[in-house]
Amino acid sequence: MTMWRKSQWLALTAVLLGATALAGCSGNNEGQSASESPSASPSASPSGEASPSASAEADAAWVYGSEPLEFSAYAHYGWLDFPSDMTSVPFWKFLKENKQTNIKAIQAKGNHAQLMTTMFASGDLPDLIYTDRNHPDINRLYEAGKLVALDPYLEKYPNLTKYFDKKYLDILRSPDGKLYQIPNWYTNKPTSTSGYVVNKKIYEELGSPKLETMDDLYAYLVSVKGKYGDEVVPFEPDRTQDAQGIGVLYTGFKEGNLYKSLSASLMAAVDGDKLVSIFKDPSFHESQKFVSKLYREKLISQDMFTQDRGQVLEKLLTGRVAVYAGSGPTTYASQGHYELQKTDPNNGYFMIWPLAKAGLDPKKIHAGGYDALGWNVSVITTAAEDPEKIFAFLDYITGPEGMTVQFYGPEGKNWKGFDENGYPIFTDTYDALEVADIQAKNDPVMISGNSTYIDAAKMRYENAQPPEKQNWSARWQNEITWPSSNDITEFSNRLEPTADSELGDIRQGVLDIFLQVLADSATAKSDEEVDKILDKADADAKKLGYDKLLEWRTERWLENRKLLNQ
Repeated sequence: MTMWRKSQWLALTAVLLGATALAGCSGNNEGQSASESPSASPSASPSGEASPSASAEADAAWVYGSEPLEFSAYAHYGWLDFPSDMTSVPFWKFLKENKQTNIKAIQAKGNHAQLMTTMFASGDLPDLIYTDRNHPDINRLYEAGKLVALDPYLEKYPNLTKYFDKKYLDILRSPDGKLYQIPNWYTNKPTSTSGYVVNKKIYEELGSPKLETMDDLYAYLVSVKGKYGDEVVPFEPDRTQDAQGIGVLYTGFKEGNLYKSLSASLMAAVDGDKLVSIFKDPSFHESQKFVSKLYREKLISQDMFTQDRGQVLEKLLTGRVAVYAGSGPTTYASQGHYELQKTDPNNGYFMIWPLAKAGLDPKKIHAGGYDALGWNVSVITTAAEDPEKIFAFLDYITGPEGMTVQFYGPEGKNWKGFDENGYPIFTDTYDALEVADIQAKNDPVMISGNSTYIDAAKMRYENAQPPEKQNWSARWQNEITWPSSNDITEFSNRLEPTADSELGDIRQGVLDIFLQVLADSATAKSDEEVDKILDKADADAKKLGYDKLLEWRTERWLENRKLLNQ
């Protein structure tokens, strides 16, 4: 059963079908030499270092907030628009009122691909663009010379280099050796929030059964449907069009499986030192058969390929979900948890260790991986009147004060000053519910997140609290999602070919096939049909040159391993 037409799928190349989906360029692109790359910004030498002729005055850092700053910003995601009113989001309201900042949001209202094409053709680009690190439009902008090289600003505004390992920064560089991308949620430790969330009230009403294997999950979902009927969705996979919950299930059918295997930037399974066809991966066949079984028996959301995130959140807020899975379920589950507790302190949600097929080692099952590079990026375009000031703005966001205000609000109620290590000092008036609300509301504008700093900061507070008083997200990240994740940085960059190259065309063609069969196989009427759909997809992909793409990506992946000394 086909859930989506191809035209509907073409726009769906976000991060977590991306899940986390993601990679800039490093090393020459296919068919392009370094000499063909666009020139660096005027203040940078070919090596990306500041020009020796720059004056001392020109090298002085601009103090963010010392004078008005106005620039345009655009979120290049089909599911996200920056707010048109800065005061509607706590952090941006703070920037407007305290840092003299006016951000003019450009909104696509769902027509993101069309709008970017129009802006690119006209040359009327936003000053700042926030998008998936893998997005082909990043390559297009780079090749057209429309991005500003950021190297001259790194020493003046040092938060990025202070908190981000240089070897990871270098892997983000483009073919000309320069840095054009500012990573979001970069880290030096596990940060994954992938996994399974369970409705506490439903779970206890059903006797708190064991939930460790896929068989356990199936039996539990059958029990949910038997007791609650259509009142509760047994399994909610969130944005299935981005692989989300389906990807989490896939990781449980083989030790070492990668959630990222279902991303646009990989679309492959790992076999030793090679990347091989995801369509022929036995564990993918098995996981899709499991999904289709859940679909046929109405144990999984029947509108999983068409619902938007608002609908998912509404189900969680009202407790109408028994099990919820995805690449980042903590944001919505935490809101649902606190909402349910308003009327019943014993209600809410909790997380469980990633589920595994019977017989597998659960410690080798990783519902999600973490990427030291984060996943989204911000780029500054040549349309910016003063790109350095925009970089200063991003540097502030990624520093101690910017991160602290985003997570805990302005200084005063929840925190006051910083300790000797630069972390916020939390007050006696700290309000956990308010903090959760602040974080949820600021989430859409957290465009330069520093996980290295903020995770350490928040755990300083949370570890001092009893479990029942800890921030919901922080508790389960610390207990479940971080320790159960693995490092996938080696798969997260340099694996995207130039958009308009032969390999770029192959990549898009294979992605179109993958997105279509993801829906077709998930809604198949039998196990035999799942096998036929995936086998045909493999044959169709090979006709497009899939083997050539896999070979090219394998080479880049092995090069990444060398760069990272792995």
